Amino acid sequence: MSRGPIDIELPEGVRFIGGEPGAPSGWAAGDAPATVDLNACVACGLCLPHCPTYRMTGEESASPRGRIAAMRAVHEGRAATDATFARFMDLCLVCRACEDVCPSHVPFGRMMEAARSQIEPSRPRRERFVRWLGLDVVLPSRTLTWIAGALAPLARPLLPRRVRALIPRGRAVPRPRLPRVTEAIGAPRGTVALLTGCVQDVWFREVNEAAIRVLARNGWRVVVPTDQACCGALAAHNGRLRIARALARRNARAFAGADRVIVTAAGCAAHMLAYEELVPGTGLQVRDALSFLSEEGVVADPGSLDEPTRVAYHDACHALRVLGVHGQPRALLGAVGNLDVVDVPDGDRCCGAAGIYNVTEPEMSRRLMIEKAEAVASTGASLVASANPGCTMQLAAGLAEIGSAVRTVHPLELLDAAGLRGRRVTSEVDPR
Repeated sequence: MSRGPIDIELPEGVRFIGGEPGAPSGWAAGDAPATVDLNACVACGLCLPHCPTYRMTGEESASPRGRIAAMRAVHEGRAATDATFARFMDLCLVCRACEDVCPSHVPFGRMMEAARSQIEPSRPRRERFVRWLGLDVVLPSRTLTWIAGALAPLARPLLPRRVRALIPRGRAVPRPRLPRVTEAIGAPRGTVALLTGCVQDVWFREVNEAAIRVLARNGWRVVVPTDQACCGALAAHNGRLRIARALARRNARAFAGADRVIVTAAGCAAHMLAYEELVPGTGLQVRDALSFLSEEGVVADPGSLDEPTRVAYHDACHALRVLGVHGQPRALLGAVGNLDVVDVPDGDRCCGAAGIYNVTEPEMSRRLMIEKAEAVASTGASLVASANPGCTMQLAAGLAEIGSAVRTVHPLELLDAAGLRGRRVTSEVDPR
């Protein structure tokens, strides 16, 4: 990241070249950070110690305040959306830890998505093609997502080591799909619809299966709409807002009439809650599976694991920052016999997964991954519970890299295993 003399009004230490003072806005036509959002930041700096990239680099340009200053400079025509601007935006994890402590309630997440949409057209051709193929073509198609998931383990030897480590081992891509309808066990309490997701359902189908069983045991009839699609979170976070809107419309149609849409992946739930903001008229009654079970109440016997087990609970950024999920899963797991739930030291820090960040920014991602893996290992737990597939893959890769035997598991799998009296479920990654 370049540094040097200040030639526009940015925080000290940031050099940002492009555009002339007094020129028209540097934003291209289309999505761009809104003026009202840019003006909301008063540059107080309370966000700085909570930002992972600022904490790692100490550079103002790697902080929310610095990034907003860069956005404001483009907005005012004093800078351009050039390679330096792109670097500022790309290094951000969009973990939204800054939003938690911001006294002005700056909507940094949506500002980053809009800013990234501005830099997409200027990326190198090859990079644009790869992003288009993955985010615009593969993820929206359930068939192509399944094919990509099936081929990934076969292509493992050809992939970079960092990417290879993220792919779960020993998993056959599941077929056929989940049951269309699962009736409630015992007195019915209502009907819920389940988002299956893309990565979640291809590589972590057992989580969705566990969710259906746990919901059914607690009196909920579960339907799985067959015409649903990827939630669009990965597309939106990476500036592909056109495809994110198309996916929001498709899911709004697929889940039309559902009283509640239950989601097992924290990142998906957080994004779907913003559908109405993204595309008016597409809002859904989205509920994170764990908070839903906690708030509605568990009526089935929580059961017990076969042996005393310690599990460290990992808070996914979007669960903690956007959904406000913290105590609910801990309370649910705490009711399970033979299960000791412990917190991860500095557990509110991002693990570095952040969607596709662990692929696009491997160096920073790895630093955060190792920091998190060491914190998890220090708890003495044999399992770490993660309610987001990206975090799960990142944690598993990090734990393998430091030689830890801690295994990853979704909290719903633990609830399911206890209800089924001890069925063991773990995830594995390539240790090489």
